[in-house]
Amino acid sequence: MSGQLNTKKLFTFLGIIAVTAIVWNLPIDTFGIDGLTVIQQRIIAIFVFATLSWITEAVPSWATSLAIITVMCLTVSNNSLSMFKGEENEVFGTLLKSKEIMATFANPVIILFLGGFILAIAATKSGLDVLLARNLIKPFGRKSENVLLGFLLITGVFSMFVSNTATAAMMLTFLTPVFAALPPNGKGRIALTMSIPVAANLGGMATPIGTPPNAIALQALNDPEGLNMGIGFGNWMAFMFPLVIILLFISWRIILKFFPFTQKTIELEIKGHIHSGWRMWVVSGTFILTILLWLIPGKITGMDSNTVAMVPMGIFAITGVITGKDLQEINWSVIWMVAGGFALGLGMNGSGLADRAIESIPFKEFSPVIILILSGLICYFLSNFISNTATAALLVPILSVVCAGMGDTLNSIGGTSTILIGIAIAASSAMCLPISTPPNAIAYSTGLVKQNDMLKVGLTVGIISMILGYALLFFIGETHLL
Repeated sequence: MSGQLNTKKLFTFLGIIAVTAIVWNLPIDTFGIDGLTVIQQRIIAIFVFATLSWITEAVPSWATSLAIITVMCLTVSNNSLSMFKGEENEVFGTLLKSKEIMATFANPVIILFLGGFILAIAATKSGLDVLLARNLIKPFGRKSENVLLGFLLITGVFSMFVSNTATAAMMLTFLTPVFAALPPNGKGRIALTMSIPVAANLGGMATPIGTPPNAIALQALNDPEGLNMGIGFGNWMAFMFPLVIILLFISWRIILKFFPFTQKTIELEIKGHIHSGWRMWVVSGTFILTILLWLIPGKITGMDSNTVAMVPMGIFAITGVITGKDLQEINWSVIWMVAGGFALGLGMNGSGLADRAIESIPFKEFSPVIILILSGLICYFLSNFISNTATAALLVPILSVVCAGMGDTLNSIGGTSTILIGIAIAASSAMCLPISTPPNAIAYSTGLVKQNDMLKVGLTVGIISMILGYALLFFIGETHLL
């Protein structure tokens, strides 16, 4: 079976290479874009390669992103292979700087993400996550419905600062002893199990580091050479945190509606090792300091959110809380995924392809509402079947071009931020299937949740999430609060 799967992926990948090669070598007037250059055609071909690779998953998603950066350096940069170089003019176009292509991996938003990963590793290593979970669940008591709400809220809050995958795995571990105390034929086990992926997916919306699509949208909105909106960590949380809390309460009622408890009380004990001594104090103090610096406006501290992310890295490295071996636990595949999306955006804008597309396609004649609805639905659909990071990496660069082409006509729906942040919301709302997100897959792997159960809850919560999320963005845009 594995051999058949590998053969299928091989032929799919070879097909993608063939399609890419055809697009690469088509007559330039085939595209119908006036003034299209050779470099811009190569960017289109690379974009086609990325799209097909991410959708089919013929190769791992992170490998596709790494390939994007590599191919761009070799074929469209000032340090590309000699055979791909040419005289820079109106026909050939302008070569990108390889330094800028490589810098997508060291983009300040990447550093923001690394800071989040480092905080998560330190919390696990010191036992701070167990300590927080144990103390945060106490106020919810022993009543089954309240325990469910407790797990939803705690998982949601953890996912704001820790990888939703790691959060889901950790919280399901805490639930293991609870399952033993619940009736095997009751729906309580399903309710508690479903609460974890739902809360993990929704919780990621609340902060820029909660999930990669947030970072991809934020980078496009804050790009100094683009929209340059200057949206900080606190700005994002001020609106998205209340939305997430509301959605978690709504999810609580939805899950109880589908899977009511037959046992009214639950004896809950969260087990795990908590380190005592200086290490816990360092991690706890750094956690508080970092979050405060993220929430305080940059005008007061003088630092932006990306610079603040360096604080835990420096403190944990100097104190020895984090070692070189711990760095291996960072999810580098996600980092490469995000960097690949940034590279695609750089290619489209840096090569002038974005400007050409704007001139050739009459975006201003399109209805802003139609673009808003279509972009959200496309993102939601794709994110249910492929990585939400890959979906955002594909759609955000395209929509940045579309939004730029529409100009002031987007003001009627709140501006460009409504569409781009909407992509982040739609990506996190997609949770219908076991393959939709890693937390879904982890919950499904317990054997306690059927695919139909996940579809019912995921579809209901996802639709409500998108409706409330887009309504919030529309309100923010109309009132110019962001």
